[in-house]
Amino acid sequence: MGNVWDERYAGAEFLFGTAPNIFLRSQHGLLKRGQTCLAIADGEGRNGIWLAEQGLQVHSIDSSEVALRKAKRLAQERKVTTVTFEQADLFQWSWGESRFDVVAAIFIQFMGPDQRKELFENIQNCLKPGGLLLLHGYTPRQLEYGTGGPSQVDNLYTEVMLQQAFPRLEIISMRSYEDEINEGNGHNGMSALIDLVARKN
Repeated sequence: MGNVWDERYAGAEFLFGTAPNIFLRSQHGLLKRGQTCLAIADGEGRNGIWLAEQGLQVHSIDSSEVALRKAKRLAQERKVTTVTFEQADLFQWSWGESRFDVVAAIFIQFMGPDQRKELFENIQNCLKPGGLLLLHGYTPRQLEYGTGGPSQVDNLYTEVMLQQAFPRLEIISMRSYEDEINEGNGHNGMSALIDLVARKN
């Protein structure tokens, strides 16, 4: 997976731009300075760096060395020092138990159902009691738009699937909708989106 993403991130431009994801930014009111946060598959760092700018202690992980180099450069440009960047395979990484106050999972739909089940279990484990999951992705209708995301329907999210996927979390809000997004060349145009905010009991 790393090699494929190294190629995607190889251009001089930031594939998904440098601004934070709109859904993530909209959850600003739930974030508290000093919280520990895991940014999953954080790519070139746009979301992890923004979270750090809100006062969180961020651990940003991604499989792509190329993306992480760009992320570190962006953090330096923004004078952000409260992000730890780590190159890691999500399925070999040591997630830990009750470790993070916040997990940001923004467009992490590069895996099928079996791997996703393992990943979602690790997310539930690594959240502290009372910890928040902020998850954002595409629904199956995104295949009609073709403006970003995977081409495999199994990788996409529905509300029912997400409800069943996180039995140890209390859903605070979940919404499926369509909107135009502009996140670099990677996500650009009318899109079929889904947001989930959930808290660990």
